Amino acid sequence: MTDKEKDIEKEIKNLEEKLKDREDALPAHSVKPNQMLIIDELETEIEKKKDELAGLRKGKSNS
Repeated sequence: MTDKEKDIEKEIKNLEEKLKDREDALPAHSVKPNQMLIIDELETEIEKKKDELAGLRKGKSNS
C-alpha cells in the first residue's frame, strides 16, 4: 500500500467519524436544512475519496 493510499484511507476514516458525529447530533425533530446540507457534503466527500482510492488501487493492479 502506498503512502497516498494510506493518506486517503485516513481521510475517509476522519470524514466518516465527522459524519457519525453530525448524524448523532441531529435532533429527533425539526432538523434544519443546513444540518442536512453538511451531512450531504460529508457523504459526497467520502464517496469522492473512496472513488479516488479505488482508482489508485485499480491503476496499481493494472501496472
